[in-house]
Amino acid sequence: MEVQDGSVTLETASSRPLTVAMVAPPWYPLPPHGYGGIELVVSLLAAGLRSRGHRVILLGAEDSEDAVVGLAPADWRSDLGKVHNQGLRDVTYAARVLRYLLSSGPVDVIHDHSGLSVVGGALALELAPVLHTVHGPVTEALATAIQSVAPATPLVGISHSQVQPAPWLPWAGVVPNAVDVDALPYIPRRDREPYLLVLARICPDKGQHLAIEVAARAGMPLVLAGKVDPGSETYFEEQIAPHLDGRWVTWRENVCGADKGRLLNGATALLAPITWPEPFGLSMVEAMVSGTPTIAFRQGAAPELIDDGSTGFVVDTVAEMVDAVAAVGTLDPARCALVARNRFSPDVMVEDYLRVYDRVLAAAGRSEERQVYASA
Repeated sequence: MEVQDGSVTLETASSRPLTVAMVAPPWYPLPPHGYGGIELVVSLLAAGLRSRGHRVILLGAEDSEDAVVGLAPADWRSDLGKVHNQGLRDVTYAARVLRYLLSSGPVDVIHDHSGLSVVGGALALELAPVLHTVHGPVTEALATAIQSVAPATPLVGISHSQVQPAPWLPWAGVVPNAVDVDALPYIPRRDREPYLLVLARICPDKGQHLAIEVAARAGMPLVLAGKVDPGSETYFEEQIAPHLDGRWVTWRENVCGADKGRLLNGATALLAPITWPEPFGLSMVEAMVSGTPTIAFRQGAAPELIDDGSTGFVVDTVAEMVDAVAAVGTLDPARCALVARNRFSPDVMVEDYLRVYDRVLAAAGRSEERQVYASA
Protein backbone atom coordinates (compact mmCIF):
# COMPACT_ATOMS: atom_id res chain seq x y z
CA MET A 1 0.00 0.00 0.00
CA GLU A 2 1.15 3.51 -0.78
CA VAL A 3 -0.13 6.77 0.67
CA GLN A 4 0.25 9.78 -1.59
CA ASP A 5 -1.09 13.25 -0.72
CA GLY A 6 -3.63 11.71 1.65
CA SER A 7 -4.91 9.25 -0.94
CA VAL A 8 -4.35 5.52 -0.81
CA THR A 9 -3.15 3.19 -3.53
CA LEU A 10 -3.61 -0.36 -2.28
CA GLU A 11 -2.80 -3.82 -3.43
CA THR A 12 -5.54 -6.45 -3.54
CA ALA A 13 -6.68 -7.36 -0.04
CA SER A 14 -5.58 -10.75 1.24
CA SER A 15 -8.18 -13.48 1.46
CA ARG A 16 -6.52 -15.16 4.46
CA PRO A 17 -8.79 -15.31 7.53
CA LEU A 18 -8.40 -12.69 10.25
CA THR A 19 -9.57 -12.36 13.81
CA VAL A 20 -10.49 -8.72 14.36
CA ALA A 21 -11.43 -7.17 17.68
CA MET A 22 -13.74 -4.31 16.68
CA VAL A 23 -14.37 -1.69 19.37
CA ALA A 24 -17.42 0.51 18.83
CA PRO A 25 -18.30 3.55 20.95
CA PRO A 26 -20.33 2.72 24.08
CA TRP A 27 -23.28 5.02 23.44
CA TYR A 28 -25.67 3.52 20.89
CA PRO A 29 -26.64 -0.06 20.00
CA LEU A 30 -25.20 -1.99 17.08
CA PRO A 31 -26.84 -1.53 14.66
CA PRO A 32 -28.41 1.74 15.84
CA HIS A 33 -32.16 2.02 16.28
CA GLY A 34 -32.11 5.63 15.10
CA TYR A 35 -29.27 8.09 15.59
CA GLY A 36 -25.78 6.56 15.60
CA GLY A 37 -23.71 7.12 12.48
CA ILE A 38 -20.50 5.53 13.77
CA GLU A 39 -22.43 2.54 15.07
CA LEU A 40 -24.02 2.06 11.65
CA VAL A 41 -20.63 2.10 9.92
CA VAL A 42 -19.11 -0.31 12.46
CA SER A 43 -22.06 -2.70 12.11
CA LEU A 44 -21.75 -2.72 8.33
CA LEU A 45 -17.99 -3.31 8.52
CA ALA A 46 -18.33 -6.18 11.00
CA ALA A 47 -21.07 -7.85 8.94
CA GLY A 48 -19.05 -7.46 5.75
CA LEU A 49 -15.93 -8.97 7.31
CA ARG A 50 -17.89 -11.92 8.65
CA SER A 51 -19.48 -12.52 5.26
CA ARG A 52 -15.98 -12.93 3.85
CA GLY A 53 -15.03 -15.56 6.41
CA HIS A 54 -13.25 -13.39 8.95
CA ARG A 55 -13.90 -13.66 12.68
CA VAL A 56 -15.02 -10.44 14.36
CA ILE A 57 -15.22 -9.86 18.09
CA LEU A 58 -17.53 -6.85 18.21
CA LEU A 59 -17.63 -4.85 21.44
CA GLY A 60 -20.23 -2.17 22.17
CA ALA A 61 -23.41 -1.26 24.03
CA GLU A 62 -25.44 -3.89 25.90
CA ASP A 63 -28.69 -3.43 23.96
CA SER A 64 -27.07 -4.39 20.65
CA GLU A 65 -27.72 -7.43 18.48
CA ASP A 66 -26.80 -10.86 19.85
CA ALA A 67 -23.43 -11.04 18.10
CA VAL A 68 -22.15 -8.01 20.07
CA VAL A 69 -20.34 -8.30 23.39
CA GLY A 70 -22.22 -5.72 25.45
CA LEU A 71 -19.96 -3.87 27.85
CA ALA A 72 -21.81 -0.53 28.26
CA PRO A 73 -25.27 -0.37 29.86
CA ALA A 74 -27.97 1.45 27.93
CA ASP A 75 -28.56 3.89 30.79
CA TRP A 76 -25.09 5.35 30.20
CA ARG A 77 -26.66 7.11 27.22
CA SER A 78 -28.09 9.78 29.52
CA ASP A 79 -24.51 10.89 30.29
CA LEU A 80 -23.67 11.59 26.65
CA GLY A 81 -22.91 15.30 26.37
CA LYS A 82 -22.29 15.69 30.11
CA VAL A 83 -18.57 16.32 30.01
CA HIS A 84 -17.59 14.96 33.43
CA ASN A 85 -19.78 11.86 33.39
CA GLN A 86 -19.08 11.13 29.73
CA GLY A 87 -15.36 11.13 30.41
CA LEU A 88 -15.78 8.71 33.30
CA ARG A 89 -17.94 6.41 31.18
CA ASP A 90 -15.31 6.42 28.41
CA VAL A 91 -12.59 5.39 30.86
CA THR A 92 -14.80 2.72 32.42
CA TYR A 93 -15.67 1.32 29.00
CA ALA A 94 -12.01 1.24 27.96
CA ALA A 95 -11.12 -0.71 31.10
CA ARG A 96 -13.88 -3.24 30.40
CA VAL A 97 -12.79 -3.60 26.77
CA LEU A 98 -9.18 -4.23 27.73
CA ARG A 99 -10.15 -6.71 30.45
CA TYR A 100 -12.29 -8.60 27.96
CA LEU A 101 -9.56 -8.68 25.31
CA LEU A 102 -7.03 -9.96 27.86
CA SER A 103 -9.26 -12.97 28.52
CA SER A 104 -10.67 -13.60 25.05
CA GLY A 105 -7.63 -15.15 23.42
CA PRO A 106 -5.33 -13.85 20.69
CA VAL A 107 -6.54 -11.59 17.90
CA ASP A 108 -4.79 -10.39 14.77
CA VAL A 109 -5.70 -6.73 14.95
CA ILE A 110 -7.63 -4.40 17.26
CA HIS A 111 -9.68 -1.92 15.25
CA ASP A 112 -10.82 0.88 17.52
CA HIS A 113 -13.63 3.34 16.76
CA SER A 114 -14.16 4.56 20.32
CA GLY A 115 -11.27 6.65 21.61
CA LEU A 116 -7.66 6.88 22.69
CA SER A 117 -8.23 5.27 26.09
CA VAL A 118 -8.68 1.90 24.39
CA VAL A 119 -5.77 2.53 22.03
CA GLY A 120 -3.37 3.55 24.80
CA GLY A 121 -4.30 0.59 26.96
CA ALA A 122 -4.03 -1.93 24.14
CA LEU A 123 -0.61 -0.61 23.22
CA ALA A 124 0.60 -0.75 26.82
CA LEU A 125 -0.59 -4.34 27.17
CA GLU A 126 0.84 -5.30 23.75
CA LEU A 127 -2.31 -7.24 22.92
CA ALA A 128 -2.09 -6.96 19.11
CA PRO A 129 -1.45 -4.38 16.39
CA VAL A 130 -3.88 -1.50 16.88
CA LEU A 131 -5.65 0.57 14.23
CA HIS A 132 -7.81 3.60 15.05
CA THR A 133 -10.40 5.18 12.77
CA VAL A 134 -10.83 8.89 13.43
CA HIS A 135 -14.53 9.69 13.04
CA GLY A 136 -14.51 13.32 14.13
CA PRO A 137 -12.61 16.48 13.19
CA VAL A 138 -8.86 16.52 13.76
CA THR A 139 -8.58 19.32 16.28
CA GLU A 140 -5.36 20.52 17.89
CA ALA A 141 -6.39 18.76 21.10
CA LEU A 142 -6.94 15.46 19.30
CA ALA A 143 -3.69 15.70 17.34
CA THR A 144 -1.76 16.45 20.52
CA ALA A 145 -3.42 13.53 22.32
CA ILE A 146 -2.58 11.14 19.49
CA GLN A 147 1.04 12.24 19.47
CA SER A 148 1.23 11.75 23.24
CA VAL A 149 -0.73 8.52 23.63
CA ALA A 150 -0.13 6.65 20.38
CA PRO A 151 2.36 8.50 18.16
CA ALA A 152 2.98 5.52 15.86
CA THR A 153 -0.48 3.93 15.84
CA PRO A 154 -1.88 3.71 12.29
CA LEU A 155 -4.87 5.99 11.79
CA VAL A 156 -7.59 5.85 9.17
CA GLY A 157 -9.39 8.98 8.04
CA ILE A 158 -12.89 9.03 6.60
CA SER A 159 -12.21 11.85 4.11
CA HIS A 160 -9.25 13.69 2.65
CA SER A 161 -10.48 17.01 4.03
CA GLN A 162 -10.39 15.49 7.51
CA VAL A 163 -6.74 14.42 7.35
CA GLN A 164 -5.37 17.50 5.57
CA PRO A 165 -5.05 19.70 8.70
CA ALA A 166 -2.65 17.19 10.31
CA PRO A 167 -0.60 15.43 7.60
CA TRP A 168 2.15 14.64 10.12
CA LEU A 169 -0.03 12.11 11.96
CA PRO A 170 0.49 8.41 11.11
CA TRP A 171 -2.30 8.05 8.58
CA ALA A 172 -2.60 4.57 7.10
CA GLY A 173 -5.07 5.82 4.51
CA VAL A 174 -8.52 7.22 3.88
CA VAL A 175 -11.53 4.88 3.84
CA PRO A 176 -14.87 6.60 3.20
CA ASN A 177 -17.80 5.46 5.29
CA ALA A 178 -20.40 3.18 3.77
CA VAL A 179 -24.17 3.22 4.15
CA ASP A 180 -26.67 0.38 4.18
CA VAL A 181 -27.59 0.37 0.51
CA ASP A 182 -29.93 -2.61 0.98
CA ALA A 183 -32.02 -0.62 3.45
CA LEU A 184 -32.17 2.38 1.12
CA PRO A 185 -33.69 1.14 -2.14
CA TYR A 186 -33.92 3.39 -5.15
CA ILE A 187 -37.56 3.57 -6.25
CA PRO A 188 -38.40 5.71 -9.31
CA ARG A 189 -40.57 8.61 -8.15
CA ARG A 190 -43.78 9.49 -9.93
CA ASP A 191 -46.57 11.87 -8.98
CA ARG A 192 -45.19 12.67 -5.54
CA GLU A 193 -45.55 15.88 -3.59
CA PRO A 194 -42.27 17.82 -3.81
CA TYR A 195 -40.41 18.65 -0.61
CA LEU A 196 -36.89 19.42 0.56
CA LEU A 197 -35.26 17.50 3.38
CA VAL A 198 -32.62 18.08 6.03
CA LEU A 199 -31.66 14.87 7.85
CA ALA A 200 -29.33 15.84 10.68
CA ARG A 201 -29.16 16.62 14.36
CA ILE A 202 -30.51 20.13 14.87
CA CYS A 203 -27.73 22.56 15.73
CA PRO A 204 -26.09 25.65 14.18
CA ASP A 205 -23.38 23.51 12.53
CA LYS A 206 -26.03 21.77 10.39
CA GLY A 207 -27.59 25.08 9.33
CA GLN A 208 -31.29 24.25 9.57
CA HIS A 209 -32.06 28.00 9.81
CA LEU A 210 -30.44 28.43 6.40
CA ALA A 211 -32.41 25.52 4.97
CA ILE A 212 -35.61 27.25 6.11
CA GLU A 213 -34.55 30.35 4.18
CA VAL A 214 -33.69 28.31 1.08
CA ALA A 215 -37.03 26.49 1.14
CA ALA A 216 -38.97 29.73 1.57
CA ARG A 217 -37.17 31.36 -1.35
CA ALA A 218 -37.64 28.25 -3.49
CA GLY A 219 -41.32 28.05 -2.55
CA MET A 220 -41.10 24.43 -1.41
CA PRO A 221 -42.10 22.58 1.77
CA LEU A 222 -39.25 21.55 4.06
CA VAL A 223 -38.96 18.56 6.38
CA LEU A 224 -36.43 18.79 9.20
CA ALA A 225 -35.61 15.33 10.55
CA GLY A 226 -33.33 14.97 13.55
CA LYS A 227 -33.04 15.30 17.28
CA VAL A 228 -32.11 18.60 18.93
CA ASP A 229 -28.42 18.45 19.81
CA PRO A 230 -27.61 18.87 23.53
CA GLY A 231 -26.67 22.52 23.97
CA SER A 232 -28.66 23.63 20.92
CA GLU A 233 -32.02 24.05 22.66
CA THR A 234 -31.86 27.84 22.41
CA TYR A 235 -31.03 27.62 18.71
CA PHE A 236 -34.05 25.38 18.18
CA GLU A 237 -36.44 27.55 20.18
CA GLU A 238 -35.34 30.84 18.62
CA GLN A 239 -34.49 29.99 15.01
CA ILE A 240 -36.36 26.79 14.19
CA ALA A 241 -39.52 26.40 16.30
CA PRO A 242 -41.14 29.69 15.18
CA HIS A 243 -41.17 28.41 11.58
CA LEU A 244 -42.79 25.04 12.33
CA ASP A 245 -46.28 25.45 10.90
CA GLY A 246 -46.99 21.83 10.02
CA ARG A 247 -47.32 22.68 6.35
CA TRP A 248 -44.33 24.55 4.91
CA VAL A 249 -41.86 23.53 7.61
CA THR A 250 -42.32 20.35 9.63
CA TRP A 251 -40.10 18.64 12.18
CA ARG A 252 -39.68 14.92 12.80
CA GLU A 253 -37.52 14.26 15.82
CA ASN A 254 -36.39 10.75 14.98
CA VAL A 255 -36.70 8.73 11.80
CA CYS A 256 -35.20 5.31 11.21
CA GLY A 257 -35.53 2.11 9.24
CA ALA A 258 -38.05 1.95 6.42
CA ASP A 259 -39.51 5.30 7.48
CA LYS A 260 -36.17 6.99 6.86
CA GLY A 261 -35.82 5.22 3.52
CA ARG A 262 -39.21 6.48 2.35
CA LEU A 263 -38.46 10.01 3.52
CA LEU A 264 -35.14 10.07 1.68
CA ASN A 265 -36.45 8.48 -1.49
CA GLY A 266 -39.44 10.80 -1.71
CA ALA A 267 -37.55 14.08 -1.30
CA THR A 268 -36.82 16.38 -4.22
CA ALA A 269 -33.39 17.07 -2.76
CA LEU A 270 -31.53 16.83 0.50
CA LEU A 271 -30.13 20.14 1.73
CA ALA A 272 -26.88 20.27 3.69
CA PRO A 273 -26.22 23.95 4.45
CA ILE A 274 -23.45 22.98 6.88
CA THR A 275 -21.47 25.76 8.52
CA TRP A 276 -18.44 23.75 9.68
CA PRO A 277 -15.81 21.49 8.06
CA GLU A 278 -17.75 18.27 8.54
CA PRO A 279 -15.40 15.28 8.09
CA PHE A 280 -18.03 13.18 6.36
CA GLY A 281 -21.84 13.41 6.14
CA LEU A 282 -23.72 10.11 6.13
CA SER A 283 -27.10 11.68 5.38
CA MET A 284 -25.71 13.17 2.16
CA VAL A 285 -24.65 9.71 1.01
CA GLU A 286 -27.88 8.08 2.19
CA ALA A 287 -29.85 10.53 0.09
CA MET A 288 -27.74 10.02 -3.02
CA VAL A 289 -27.91 6.20 -2.89
CA SER A 290 -31.69 6.65 -2.67
CA GLY A 291 -31.62 8.60 -5.94
CA THR A 292 -32.15 11.95 -4.18
CA PRO A 293 -29.57 14.61 -5.07
CA THR A 294 -27.73 16.41 -2.28
CA ILE A 295 -27.15 20.16 -2.35
CA ALA A 296 -24.44 21.14 0.12
CA PHE A 297 -22.27 24.07 1.05
CA ARG A 298 -18.62 23.78 0.10
CA GLN A 299 -17.50 22.70 3.57
CA GLY A 300 -15.45 19.78 4.81
CA ALA A 301 -15.94 16.55 2.87
CA ALA A 302 -18.98 17.69 0.88
CA PRO A 303 -17.01 18.28 -2.37
CA GLU A 304 -15.55 14.76 -2.04
CA LEU A 305 -18.90 13.07 -1.47
CA ILE A 306 -20.96 14.84 -4.14
CA ASP A 307 -20.25 14.37 -7.84
CA ASP A 308 -21.17 17.93 -8.75
CA GLY A 309 -23.72 17.97 -11.53
CA SER A 310 -24.40 14.23 -11.26
CA THR A 311 -25.39 13.30 -7.72
CA GLY A 312 -26.05 16.85 -6.57
CA PHE A 313 -24.54 20.29 -6.38
CA VAL A 314 -21.86 21.96 -4.24
CA VAL A 315 -22.60 25.64 -3.62
CA ASP A 316 -21.22 28.56 -1.66
CA THR A 317 -24.21 30.75 -0.76
CA VAL A 318 -27.90 30.59 0.08
CA ALA A 319 -28.70 32.17 -3.29
CA GLU A 320 -26.72 29.46 -5.10
CA MET A 321 -28.51 26.79 -3.08
CA VAL A 322 -31.87 28.22 -4.16
CA ASP A 323 -30.71 28.13 -7.79
CA ALA A 324 -29.52 24.54 -7.32
CA VAL A 325 -32.96 23.51 -6.05
CA ALA A 326 -34.41 24.83 -9.30
CA ALA A 327 -31.82 22.85 -11.28
CA VAL A 328 -32.37 19.50 -9.54
CA GLY A 329 -34.77 18.44 -12.28
CA THR A 330 -31.86 18.31 -14.73
CA LEU A 331 -30.27 15.43 -12.78
CA ASP A 332 -31.05 11.77 -13.43
CA PRO A 333 -32.14 10.08 -10.16
CA ALA A 334 -31.23 6.62 -11.45
CA ARG A 335 -27.70 7.74 -12.29
CA CYS A 336 -27.45 9.52 -8.93
CA ALA A 337 -28.28 6.26 -7.15
CA LEU A 338 -25.95 4.16 -9.31
CA VAL A 339 -22.92 6.43 -8.90
CA ALA A 340 -23.40 6.72 -5.14
CA ARG A 341 -23.93 2.97 -4.67
CA ASN A 342 -20.76 2.20 -6.58
CA ARG A 343 -18.79 4.52 -4.29
CA PHE A 344 -20.33 3.98 -0.85
CA SER A 345 -21.46 0.36 -0.63
CA PRO A 346 -20.32 -1.76 2.35
CA ASP A 347 -18.41 -4.04 -0.02
CA VAL A 348 -16.15 -1.17 -1.09
CA MET A 349 -15.51 -0.13 2.52
CA VAL A 350 -14.76 -3.69 3.64
CA GLU A 351 -12.29 -4.23 0.82
CA ASP A 352 -10.51 -0.98 1.66
CA TYR A 353 -10.21 -1.88 5.34
CA LEU A 354 -8.91 -5.37 4.56
CA ARG A 355 -6.12 -3.77 2.56
CA VAL A 356 -5.31 -1.48 5.47
CA TYR A 357 -5.28 -4.47 7.85
CA ASP A 358 -2.81 -6.23 5.55
CA ARG A 359 -0.51 -3.25 5.63
CA VAL A 360 -0.76 -2.84 9.41
CA LEU A 361 -0.03 -6.52 10.01
CA ALA A 362 2.89 -6.54 7.59
CA ALA A 363 4.41 -3.50 9.31
CA ALA A 364 4.03 -5.24 12.67
CA GLY A 365 5.57 -8.47 11.40
CA ARG A 366 2.35 -10.36 12.12
CA SER A 367 1.21 -11.28 8.61
CA GLU A 368 2.19 -14.95 8.96
CA GLU A 369 0.81 -15.32 12.49
CA ARG A 370 -2.77 -14.42 11.73
CA GLN A 371 -3.71 -17.74 10.11
CA VAL A 372 -2.78 -19.48 13.36
CA TYR A 373 -4.78 -16.99 15.44
CA ALA A 374 -7.82 -17.21 13.21
CA SER A 375 -8.00 -20.97 13.68
CA ALA A 376 -7.26 -20.92 17.40
